[in-house]
Amino acid sequence: MTLCFNASNDVRHAVVDGVLTVTIDRAEKRNPLSLGVLDVLRRLFTEMAGDPDIRLAVITGAGDKAFASGGDLGELAAYRSREDAEAFSRHGKAALDAIRLFPVPVIARLNGVALGGGCELALACDQRLAVASAKLGMIHGRLAISASWGGGNDLVRLVGPAKALRLMATAATLSAADAQAEGMVDAVCPEGQAFDDWFATQLSPWHEHPRQVMRAFKAIATGARATNRRELDTLETLHFAEVWAHEDHWAAIEKLGARS
Repeated sequence: MTLCFNASNDVRHAVVDGVLTVTIDRAEKRNPLSLGVLDVLRRLFTEMAGDPDIRLAVITGAGDKAFASGGDLGELAAYRSREDAEAFSRHGKAALDAIRLFPVPVIARLNGVALGGGCELALACDQRLAVASAKLGMIHGRLAISASWGGGNDLVRLVGPAKALRLMATAATLSAADAQAEGMVDAVCPEGQAFDDWFATQLSPWHEHPRQVMRAFKAIATGARATNRRELDTLETLHFAEVWAHEDHWAAIEKLGARS
């Protein structure tokens, strides 16, 4: 099927001193990952991959509350069949794969919550640096669905199968410190320290290497994470399509709507 969505103006980007910074810019809605936003991310990272002057990329969210929330449930409510689910799973995977395969390291600047699809976006990056108040969670199970954009496979790679299964099955929302302890976050800004200053300090060593060296490092890391990736992503999409189309998912959506 063909997904129907509008072009999004909710993503902005800038390149300063070789660093591409991409910001999801809809803070009042907790920076949701609409189909349009995902399309912009895919196109942006695909186009910028050819810029030889970029040595590093950063993804963050506008404001100080959210890095990114999940998919726009209102938008996705129109897609109910397994074929629909497979289509927007592939759509989201294409966006996050453009980030995973970007030729230089991509850092998630976790300025707030990263839940569901937002957590998948964070896990698609090469590093995750978080403000102390950030929260992460693969909370898909609360809606009777599974990960759909490759985040489940990223989680297994980062924390191992047993931990990943527990985190997905409990649909836990973790503090930044707990997420670091589980292996989902690489570093957390200390309480009371300005996040922008701390983040700049964390990135400082990444600026010490020539651009071509950073690209070599990323190529090594990308090769290491690519083993059986296509087969795993196909399996994830098939399972996601099945649970998305199931009546239990739509009952969970209705229950969530009744509570809000």
